[in-house]
Amino acid sequence: MEARKPLASGLRRKVGCVWPSPDPTEHEGRLVLWVGDKPMNETTKPAWPLLKTGMVDLFKPVVFGNDQRMRDVSVTLMFAAVVVGSVPRMGKTFLMRLLLLIAALDPRAEIHAFDFKGTGDFGALEPVCHRYRAGEEDDDISYVVESLRELKEELRRRAKVIKSLPRSRCPESKVTPALADDKSLGLHPIVVGFDECQVPFEHGEHGAEIEAICTDLVKRGPALGIVTLFGTQRPDAKSLPTGISANAILRFCLKVMGQPANDMVLGTSMYKSGYRATMFSRSDRGICWMAGEGDDPRIVASAFVDAVAAEQVVARARKAREDYGNVTGHAIGKGPDKTTGSNILADVLDVILDGEKAVWCERIAIRLTMLRPDTYAGWKGENVTAALKPYGIKPGQVWGQTDDGKGANRRGIDRTDITDAVTRRNADRAAA
Repeated sequence: MEARKPLASGLRRKVGCVWPSPDPTEHEGRLVLWVGDKPMNETTKPAWPLLKTGMVDLFKPVVFGNDQRMRDVSVTLMFAAVVVGSVPRMGKTFLMRLLLLIAALDPRAEIHAFDFKGTGDFGALEPVCHRYRAGEEDDDISYVVESLRELKEELRRRAKVIKSLPRSRCPESKVTPALADDKSLGLHPIVVGFDECQVPFEHGEHGAEIEAICTDLVKRGPALGIVTLFGTQRPDAKSLPTGISANAILRFCLKVMGQPANDMVLGTSMYKSGYRATMFSRSDRGICWMAGEGDDPRIVASAFVDAVAAEQVVARARKAREDYGNVTGHAIGKGPDKTTGSNILADVLDVILDGEKAVWCERIAIRLTMLRPDTYAGWKGENVTAALKPYGIKPGQVWGQTDDGKGANRRGIDRTDITDAVTRRNADRAAA
């Protein structure tokens, strides 16, 4: 790749026509040199195969673009976290929207689309979104925080469902197509997209919580059927936390300005290895290095689907979802729960430590206050009891040790009762 310009000069061709690459089926000394009659950014790309017809299975490869020879290039979104990075106006948001359109065409998938640029670039997806927001105002961030708390609770629920399944149904301890098809388990794919993700991560009040939940989703979510996509025009450690960038499987790097940004998106030492998105020109919109699908990174031009075409794809996806029975949340006018009660189950699970089967109500109240001081300030054991009562959870006698080491029997909550309540509530929501 470093020799493209000398090769192009010797062949009397434009740089965009000359593309050297290795041959993965042969030894390292084998060179494949593709010389086109037009630069890649001037070549007419084939229409996206899913533009007018067809549906998607997220567990299988799906065509999303073309290589230098205009051959189809596929991507598999399941079991992956995705990072998309570039300088402004290079096609990052179009690529993010294309990946979300692919997810929308799987009628089982639950779509969460968050546009922090606030221009409505994901607006075409609203009819199929379970959660949707465009903007960076305080109420927008609050909406996203509530949505992420729901996903955090859902992550825990899915882990327990997977753990409870017999090895014959779940041999690899991860979601399979058969499990995703079983509506009673609630293990359908969930795809969450964050465009301009640096905005929530740098938020003064909620940034730390958003980063913590997203990092957890990136690390544990893929095996549990949760796919996350992060797009940013400023790829650095603050805008794209290391816990996320280091664990992303699929990486798409359009034009960037330097080595740090290049390696933040594609991975450490990619620039040194010759995979340099700095070589793209301003006219190379939509052209990127893709890493994670296959052994080596490759250059891909993503399919061009404008807002009008995206609306047509979404209309088809919406019809398929109506037939399947999966039109929920924002698509039917419902937002995330915002009351304390909606989060109490997840928060109580948060404060019951690993290995604890049951905990005194008064201790749960103290831990909740430490977890969220603004929400649970002044809570006592009776407040915990009252908050859990609507979910059919009643305290029982729990043996434990006091602060001075003496044994005592006091009213407490069994962890199993909380996990059962979460499963019941999610089943009721799915039925509704």
